[in-house]
Amino acid sequence: MKNNNQNEIIKKAEVLTEALPYFSKYVNKTVIIKYGGNAMGDESVLKTILQDVAALKMVGVNPILIHGGGPEINAMLDKLNIKSEFKNGLRVTSKEAMGVVEMVLCGKINKQIVSTLNTLGAKAIGLSGKDSELIKVEKLDDGSGVDYGYVGRIIKINSDILNTLKQDYIPVIATVGVDKDGNSYNINADIAAGAIGGALAAERLLFLTDIDGIRKDEKDPKSLISHITVGEIKKMIKEGTISGGMIPKVNACCEAINSGVKSVEIMNGTIPHSILLELFTVEGVGTMVTN
Repeated sequence: MKNNNQNEIIKKAEVLTEALPYFSKYVNKTVIIKYGGNAMGDESVLKTILQDVAALKMVGVNPILIHGGGPEINAMLDKLNIKSEFKNGLRVTSKEAMGVVEMVLCGKINKQIVSTLNTLGAKAIGLSGKDSELIKVEKLDDGSGVDYGYVGRIIKINSDILNTLKQDYIPVIATVGVDKDGNSYNINADIAAGAIGGALAAERLLFLTDIDGIRKDEKDPKSLISHITVGEIKKMIKEGTISGGMIPKVNACCEAINSGVKSVEIMNGTIPHSILLELFTVEGVGTMVTN
């Protein structure tokens, strides 16, 4: 029994030893974490993700958490009998639906995440894109002829407020933007994360979702791509290999890289402690996107 206990202790020490070089790599660096979608459904997994975020802050990293909340928005829209549909991977958002989006993202999910982080010993602060015009937008017109309603195109990120807050707090951002007249707009959370990462020249941007990463064959888990370039992504979109809701995600990766983020990962956020596995182990998880 004693030998078994010693072996367990040795294994824990080996894990810590492996992680040590990575701690110094990320001290005082900004790491953007986008968490949302169906990956938010399991509360036990969500807690491990927030434990990872709190741990990053405690070892000197500056994490910024950006969240979506599609399934909860869908549930509330259904409950209120408000029609909602997706086109080109984006939610078409009426004024009535926008009120629900803002209520769920800013009023419920954001505050739940902040509260949990605080109970874990971290100092978190909840924000939306409307606070200090953090995410300034205009109505989206992507040239497709689709009227997306109250869906915004980001034109400016107020990086000053985030650079100030991240020194002492973990900013938790709900992706609701604001236009020049003070109107609220829905923003794809992946696109928002890419824009914020670029504005802050973040060291890493992690997209935590419910899939392992980018696959050569969407239906074949064994076809996972561990590393891909921006150019290869554009080719896969043109060929139709990447389609639907993955398009905004991978476009956000490309835009983030082009804006100054050093590396971007699409990874499975349903794996417990996936953030620590990615940042502080040799193997890592998911698909890395670079130039």
